[in-house]
Amino acid sequence: MATPRDLLNAAKAEIREIDPNDVAARLDYYTLLDVREPDEYEQGAVPDAVHVARGNLEFSVEGRLPDKNAPIAIYCAGGVRSAFAAKTLQDLGYSDVVSIVGGFNKWKDEGLPWATPLTMNADQRIRYHRHLLLPEVGEKGQMRLLDSKVLLLGAGGLGSPAALYLAAAGVGTLGIIDMDVVDSSNLQRQILHNLDRVGMRKVESAKLTLTAMNPDVKVITYDTRLGADNILDIIDGYDVIVDGTDNFPTRYLVNDAALLKNIPVVHGSIFRFEGQATVFNPYVGPCYRCMIPEPPPPELAPSCAEAGVLGVLPGIIGSIQAIETIKLLLELGDPLVGRLLTYDALEQSFRTFKVRRDPSCPACGVDAGPIVIAEYDDLCMPHPVGV
Repeated sequence: MATPRDLLNAAKAEIREIDPNDVAARLDYYTLLDVREPDEYEQGAVPDAVHVARGNLEFSVEGRLPDKNAPIAIYCAGGVRSAFAAKTLQDLGYSDVVSIVGGFNKWKDEGLPWATPLTMNADQRIRYHRHLLLPEVGEKGQMRLLDSKVLLLGAGGLGSPAALYLAAAGVGTLGIIDMDVVDSSNLQRQILHNLDRVGMRKVESAKLTLTAMNPDVKVITYDTRLGADNILDIIDGYDVIVDGTDNFPTRYLVNDAALLKNIPVVHGSIFRFEGQATVFNPYVGPCYRCMIPEPPPPELAPSCAEAGVLGVLPGIIGSIQAIETIKLLLELGDPLVGRLLTYDALEQSFRTFKVRRDPSCPACGVDAGPIVIAEYDDLCMPHPVGV
């Protein structure tokens, strides 16, 4: 009958082992796989290592490391579990796998780089479990979300679903700007609020809803008018801006300030039974002025208060804005940069249109002059922030 030592020797006979210094010299070549238990990992790990506990390896590794031809260096505490893990990966079809001799203990003894990783607590692991199952997100991506800051312009029809889903997803800091109060006419579509809060400041109502949903989220409120005098200070430090405004002066103001601060803007708008969404990524894709160089006259651009809106519509567009925001934060997929997604609720149809950068754009064009932050209220009649 084989002993544990026999099994270890048999595994080592079929795998390759490597010295920690040889791996450290080629960190750009190897993907590191940490197979220790979570409590060991939390006390210190090699930066950027993928963590999959040995007990979950067979059923989890293919989701976390889908490329079976990529070079993988595995470590545990002392080199035993990593040897068995290397044999397992070879049996699963991984072609270039090595086990690090001496494991993490020797890695530290050799003075090689390591750090105490940011980790989630038990409650967070339960809350975000479905995200952790996604290899494109995982614990690293979730920690990135928790460390992110998103500013929502408006706590109205578009801001409500966007804020709810971003808070539920664990975006760590949500800023909300709105200078309005909750009105009973808002409740048909602005799902952050309820009848008990009629007359309450919208930003305070939004904060109550979001913090009750997820205590991980810090909500910063701005109960003020967004203008040329404060926009640069307000947006400073945010990773993404979610634009839920419904007037051209504010959109041009936000566009120019976002270009100056190099902050992506996830744009959404709705009208009656139709909506649209796109992403303005400064100097990567077009800006708002590329798409709409000049605003239409006020009589051709009525607000939702004047023309009406189907209550469910902002839920769809606002949710799309939340998805695009998360994609930007995690650098996932293909965001709507240079593409305008339109939705027709009556036809139940989506269409996508190309939007290209305008070389002669006065804001982001090749020969554009310095951006001046100014008020644009003379362009058309302004409406309150948040549809």
